[in-house]
Amino acid sequence: MWANLEIIAGQLTQALSVKDEAREKVLPLCREVIRHSSQAIRAVHRQEFDQAERLIGLARKLLDEAEQAVIPGLAQGGSVYDAQKELAEANITLAIVTGRPLPEPSHIKVEAAAYLNGLGEAAGELRRYLLDGMRRGDLSRGEELLSIMDDIYSVLVTMDFPDAITVGLRRTTDMVRGVLEKTRSDLTLTIRQQQLETHLRQIEGRFNQGD
Repeated sequence: MWANLEIIAGQLTQALSVKDEAREKVLPLCREVIRHSSQAIRAVHRQEFDQAERLIGLARKLLDEAEQAVIPGLAQGGSVYDAQKELAEANITLAIVTGRPLPEPSHIKVEAAAYLNGLGEAAGELRRYLLDGMRRGDLSRGEELLSIMDDIYSVLVTMDFPDAITVGLRRTTDMVRGVLEKTRSDLTLTIRQQQLETHLRQIEGRFNQGD
């Protein structure tokens, strides 16, 4: 064995051990960020907005801790990115449902690609929120939410950058287009049914008055 090979091997072992320790710390934190963010989105659907705010705050603190544990060259970008995307989705969904301005990426401290993909995922959550309202017979925000989904798609489709930069945004944009088309169809059908039922009730009322 060359005289310095053993020394080099020791240095490499130490360097990789440091990265492995950092990875073992980052991954659980990112999983907790994703879990809290998902719970926050569920709280939004239940209209438990204070609870959603609390969970988002917890997720942000955990993500701060994960990002501080990151070291250069650590192969953990995917986990941190996923956590950022989920947190962005939770923040955006809460803002739209509660009628607040969208949070800026710098305010919630997420990268551009994570924000854009989170924005696209939020469109799917808006469909779910809108459908829940339709099942309750509440169409009061249907057109508004559909318009917001349309705006989101209009923005995403302009982001013509390589997937290496946007991390799968084209796939997310395609998903949003499909969700938008289905939601527009569902909302239009429900509105027409509601209009027909109203018209039939009016006709029935006139007949009853005639009796």
